[in-house]
Amino acid sequence: MLIQHVPLLSTKRIVLASASPRRAELLRGLGLKIEIFPSTFEEDLDKSLFANPGEYAKETATRKAHDVYQKIQESQVLEKPRDVDDARRMLSSLSGQVHKVYTGVALVTPKSSGSNSGSSPLLTSFYEGTEVEFAELEEQSILAYIASEEPMDKAGAYGIQGLGGSFVKCIHGCYFNIMGFPIHRFSVEVDRLVKSGAITA
Repeated sequence: MLIQHVPLLSTKRIVLASASPRRAELLRGLGLKIEIFPSTFEEDLDKSLFANPGEYAKETATRKAHDVYQKIQESQVLEKPRDVDDARRMLSSLSGQVHKVYTGVALVTPKSSGSNSGSSPLLTSFYEGTEVEFAELEEQSILAYIASEEPMDKAGAYGIQGLGGSFVKCIHGCYFNIMGFPIHRFSVEVDRLVKSGAITA
């Protein structure tokens, strides 16, 4: 039954797509650690399309689960893992999925010598996003990678320039952005600043 699997499930992210306090209480009573993320799916399916109330309830639950899953995938921000369990959770969530890596850059340029010395510097900021597709990862591969300690100081728990690169099927965008700095976009912005006179000899 369930009880022997609780230690394994405690290492996973379990999300309840419902605001029901009774459901949360029941699941926690089983020893599960859950997050509450209520679905916004309108429970307005045409009941006449279903053979019985059970099929209607099942389809409603399925729609709510998909709704929350999509929102989590779109909004989840993966920082550096807190510990081994967090790294395992992150890598499991990336397995077989497409995710985006974002890097933010801010450039502060002093005003030219002819400007008022008390004037504020010029601030240029931007972000770059790169799509990354992961292969399906076996649990054994995830554990071996974590044992290498490579993922522990990296956002998203992997480094494309190291062993983690073996998990990546393909990317769309700047490779260096995944490493941590979008070289091409940075070069474009510096070129623009020089040509606009913001950076002078």
